[in-house]
Amino acid sequence: MKSGKPDISVVSPIYGCSACLPELCTRLRQSLMQLTENYEIILVNDASPDNPWQIIGDLANADIRIKGIDLSRNFGQHYAITAGLDHARGYWVVVMDCDLQDQPEEIPRLYHKAMEGFDVVLARRAVRQDRLLKRSVSRLFYRIFDYLTEQKSDPAIANFGIYSQTVIANVCRMRESARAFPLFVRWLGFNTTAIDVDHACRAAGRSSYTIRKLISLAMNSIIAQSNRPLRVSVQVGFVIAAASLLTASTLVLRYFMFGIAVAGWTSILVSLWLIGGMLMMNLGFIGLYIGRIYDETKIRPLYVIREMRNLESRSGASR
Repeated sequence: MKSGKPDISVVSPIYGCSACLPELCTRLRQSLMQLTENYEIILVNDASPDNPWQIIGDLANADIRIKGIDLSRNFGQHYAITAGLDHARGYWVVVMDCDLQDQPEEIPRLYHKAMEGFDVVLARRAVRQDRLLKRSVSRLFYRIFDYLTEQKSDPAIANFGIYSQTVIANVCRMRESARAFPLFVRWLGFNTTAIDVDHACRAAGRSSYTIRKLISLAMNSIIAQSNRPLRVSVQVGFVIAAASLLTASTLVLRYFMFGIAVAGWTSILVSLWLIGGMLMMNLGFIGLYIGRIYDETKIRPLYVIREMRNLESRSGASR
């Protein structure tokens, strides 16, 4: 391999797919060699329960271009991606999952498209091979997310793509504790395009994203990217106040003009429960934002590295 910076870095967070790592690296080497011999593959073990670190070590010993990062515990996919990006040195950086649903053979197509003058080329999964439930939850998440953040998302696009050195450098400058790599890239606003790619079935393991984790990711992403939930709660408050004023005016007119008595306890209790529920929801939104502020003020490292292979430690990389 040539000395100096690699032409291409590949970053892949590892969780639950240790069995397919040898095939992943073999196919990555075959694809990258079509473009350059000067590349690096960074595998980030996010404390996977199937213990892939030994496999990563063996692969790194056999090829110096394969590099490993072992996190001290499970921090989450986007934190593992951050750890890999902090240590990636390539002029172009590919981010992809490790389960071979993102196919290494698509990398040359992404690279050649980037050479047309794009800073970001995203892989659009034309036909997703995920389960129906996951696809449905994903579509629902993006609809809610787009409404609350006033953005336009494509559910067929995830992390897989190729990114210029400038884009990655700016992503690495964003050190907030709520991590969502695709949202960071979109916020940066560089020259971006997408191409359709084949989406394969998982080669090993199963997705670690349960419904609970997906909901948590959605909430964290929305709170981190937008304050529209607070504005919506204010708008709902105005609507309730206006409805209450209109109802009160109607009841007063009915009583004095037509002698119709005001409805009894049922309407009062329903109104109290409605207003109480809305107040609690509004306080909950405020509490979530205050909690996010609290998390940011702690300034803890985004991840902690236990061990590395074929990499040198970078001061402050985990901040």
